Amino acid sequence: MNKTAVLIPHYNNPEGLAASLASIGQEEHVDVLMVDDGSRVNPINEELMRRSFKANGQLMYIYMPQNRGIEYALNTGLEYLHKKGYSYIARLDCGDLCLNNRFAVQQQFLEANPSVKLVGSNVAAVDLQGGHLYNLVLPETYEQLKRKMYLNCQVIHPSAMLNAEVLNTVGYYPDNYKYAEDYAYFFKIMKKYEIANIQQNLVQIEINPSGISATRRKKQVQSRLRIMADNFYFGFYPVYGILRSLLLYVMPTGLILALKKKLSK
Repeated sequence: MNKTAVLIPHYNNPEGLAASLASIGQEEHVDVLMVDDGSRVNPINEELMRRSFKANGQLMYIYMPQNRGIEYALNTGLEYLHKKGYSYIARLDCGDLCLNNRFAVQQQFLEANPSVKLVGSNVAAVDLQGGHLYNLVLPETYEQLKRKMYLNCQVIHPSAMLNAEVLNTVGYYPDNYKYAEDYAYFFKIMKKYEIANIQQNLVQIEINPSGISATRRKKQVQSRLRIMADNFYFGFYPVYGILRSLLLYVMPTGLILALKKKLSK
């Protein structure tokens, strides 16, 4: 058993899952837990996963009897890994790829900075054909993150690694912020512990036009607004964050993507 486990929720995307496993470097020492959220059309192919995974570790599977949503799959996985006694738990999504020995870099960072309990990284975004769209450069320090979390989630979900100690105090993902469970959870962690981002692209994320952020964006923004309101204080960043989210609510998805590409240059 390694010190770090990777938690990957899966739903009808075995090819994307295999690609994610294949991206984990051969020198990495991690175990991987895949939680299948009731797939019926394209379930996990365990033989394909074994062939794809080249790192030093074991593969584990949990099959949920029915589709309930990512927050339930994640919490099922967190509970399992917590009971197993892993020191660190990292996230990854099907189709997203690990870069530059990501898990070793993040584990070393958390061990060198014990006051930090959650660490993410900068991220490269690509389209479905692998073409580069833009880089996401996130705030680095806790002080920066405390301010800018009021604008949007400042830790990219599939880039996150947390110290499992936080599960004893913060618990698991909330289930009442649909499509923004990561933002709510990381906000909760940030209010108790230091968080940080490594200033290096350690993950490549795939921007899928039919993904949650595109097809259910309005509901996602509604949840984000609720999170901002629940953590509100009268100051520049909370007020600006709410106004910014209201603007994003009415903007078309294509325009948002174009702005991200332009601003990242």
